[in-house]
Amino acid sequence: MPAPHVDAVLAALAEPVRRRLLERLAVGECAAGDLVALARGEFGISQPATSQHLRVLREAGVVQVRAEGSRRVYAPDPAALAVVADWLRAFQDPFAQPLDALATELARGRRSRARTAPAAERAERAAGA
Repeated sequence: MPAPHVDAVLAALAEPVRRRLLERLAVGECAAGDLVALARGEFGISQPATSQHLRVLREAGVVQVRAEGSRRVYAPDPAALAVVADWLRAFQDPFAQPLDALATELARGRRSRARTAPAAERAERAAGA
């Protein structure tokens, strides 16, 4: 199966019901009947409407489905989530993390100097006395 396309994944996730179904699947795989019950309880939609939402998610490559006896079990497809994460990375500040790390190291250095300075000053005074 080809990798999901970012446009298809984002279009599939534009619908609140589909986002909620994916949120549920992020906890762990789930049978179609349980997803139908979730959608009925939270959105008041029917089994056929939920099946339609699951079909859109499948066709966009957001979820995978497998047969387990007469049940259909759904799980998120990590490839689709990786496609979106890669796309979002283009909007992140490339210097944000290195600058955060630099700030942390500078703070560590200041703390270390503050701890050792009193001991060094005492040693200087003792040597000069």
